[in-house]
Order: sequence, then structure tokens, then C-alpha cells
Amino acid sequence: MSVYIIAEAGVNHNGSLDTALQLVDAASEAGADAVKFQTFTTERLVRKNAPKAEYQKQATGTGESQYEMLRRLELPRAAHETLFERCSARGIDFLSTPFDEESLDFLTDELRLKTIKLGSGEVTNGPLLLRTARKGVDVILSTGMSTLGEVETALACLAFGYIAPNESPSLDAFLSAYFSPEGQDALQKRVTLLHCTTEYPAPFGEVNLRSMRTLRDAFNLPVGYSDHTEGVAVSIAAAALGASVIEKHFTLDRALPGPDHKASLEPRDLAELVLSVRQTEAALGSVVKAPSPSERENRCIVRKSLAAKRPIKKGEPFSLENLACKRPGGGMSPFAFWSLIGRTAGREYAEDEAVEE
Repeated sequence: MSVYIIAEAGVNHNGSLDTALQLVDAASEAGADAVKFQTFTTERLVRKNAPKAEYQKQATGTGESQYEMLRRLELPRAAHETLFERCSARGIDFLSTPFDEESLDFLTDELRLKTIKLGSGEVTNGPLLLRTARKGVDVILSTGMSTLGEVETALACLAFGYIAPNESPSLDAFLSAYFSPEGQDALQKRVTLLHCTTEYPAPFGEVNLRSMRTLRDAFNLPVGYSDHTEGVAVSIAAAALGASVIEKHFTLDRALPGPDHKASLEPRDLAELVLSVRQTEAALGSVVKAPSPSERENRCIVRKSLAAKRPIKKGEPFSLENLACKRPGGGMSPFAFWSLIGRTAGREYAEDEAVEE
């Protein structure tokens, strides 16, 4: 399966529909499979006295609260509809991350999205997880900041939502659903986990890409990577490790004001990432160790055969002094070298002539 590449526009539109449309166009031109935004109502997302994260303070200063910052970055419902139509016209999937239940309802009930991406902050948000599963949609869930136990509880909640749409929720009911064959089947059909380091930009030494394998082994689900590092190297490495999804923030200009621009790729770099991931997945190829079609033509040219190091007379014993291994291949294998030593030549050989005995 091809790696599904999500170009994360997020809030890098800075509240401008025109900029958001340009982000759709840039993601399409770069070759991404999807472009993703964020859908929220600030009053339902954050308390008025909630502090900013340190990276947000560094990017946007301390003159406004997180609440005030997010108010500037909201996209109205009508803008989502325009973006959805632009994505359809450009042949790229539209995705968005809801941060509250009303936003989820809008994405699933009005825009009819079949896949919902949930951010790392929602791993412990049981009500939103449950409501999402009960919509019957596929879920891509980022797991930044989480332990395996927290991820398991989130999956249990999703499993319950998928298979028990009318039952009363509880932790015991979640776990019962999770360990049931029906719950596991629903998760395997509908859920993808993304490994993630929730910092912007994420330090390379804290990425821990091997955790992708841990998630895959623990939950037997498709696993990908949501990349907050600078550059494209870690996304390429994730593709090499078998990521099924790669998500990467991008912007029109990293110098723009806003919380996420500095940890984002510009369009040219996004195109490089897409190309590199496609080359990486092509290079992964088969697990079978055998000559490739292009190698078969080179085997005879590059390999060697036994040849006369100097002229050899008929009846002369083969020796270290008169036998050599030289290109091209196709004649006697050099592995026959020792079996010929001491035997007599059945005919005369000119210097550099292939030995055939």
C-alpha cells in the first residue's frame, strides 16, 4: 500500500480563507494525498485563562492569551465548505481535525467526511473519541504524549463506540469491547495510529521512531507518523520503517506570524518530501533477496570466470602461476579454482582465454 501523505495546513492560514485556498493548491501541486485543516470553536476548545505552550509564546509572544490567539485562527463553517470544494476540484482529499463535538458533527454530518483525524490531545478525551466512533467513520489518531496504556484505553473507547452504538459507556464496557473479536475487527478496519512527538519543532533526539514498531506490535494496527521535526529526513526514515501514513505541517512562508509556521515546510520542501517518500517506498520493494531485472544484464559483465594468466600448454598442470579470475563471467566459476589446481590442461590456452575444463 502506498504511504498516505497528509499535508497539515492546520492553522497556517492565519484565519484567511484566501491563504487557506492557496495552501490547498500548494498541497495538490506538491503531490500530497490530503490537505488537513483544524475545525474548532474557541469557546468550546479552551478556557479563557488557559496558558500558551512555550513554543506558542516564542512564536507569537505573550501579549495575547491562547484563547485570543485561537479566536484569530478560527475558520468559519462556510470557509470549510469552500475549501472542501477546492479540494475536490484539485483532486486532493480534504481532512480536518475537530477539537469539540459540535465541530465533529459539522465535519461528519454536513461535509460528510469518511475519515476523521484526531490530534494527540484527544487521546484522553473519552467523550470525543466515543462520539467519533459512533459516527462510523475511520479514525487516524495521533498518540503524542501518550503511554501504551493510554493508547489502549483510547482504542477501547473507540471499539465500544463502533460495536455498541446504543449501550451506556463505562470503562469496563470499553475494555470488554476492546478484547472482543468484534471490537478488534472494527479497530483493524477503521483505525490508524500515528506516532508523534508533541513539540514544535520536535527535537530529533526525542523522536523515537522505533516506537512505531512498538505501537504496531502492541495493537496490530496500521501505524504512521505525524512529523513535527524540522526538514524532511525523519519523515523519509518513517517511510523506510513502514509508516502507512505520514503527516507533516506546511506553510506558504515560514516567516509568517503564527504558532506553527516555524515548524512547517514551505511548498518546495513539501514537494521534496512527497518525492522522497515515494522513492523510499519504491526502494523498499520485495523481501526476496534475488537479482533484480536490471541486475541480470550486469551479472556476466561484473562477475568473473577462470582464465589463463599466461599461455598454458596442453598437458601442463594448472597452478597459481597460470590461473586467474577475470571478467567477464559466464565461464567456469572462480569457485572451481581449487579443483583445477594440479590437474593437467586438456588443451592449449592463450593468455586471457577463458578456461573450460
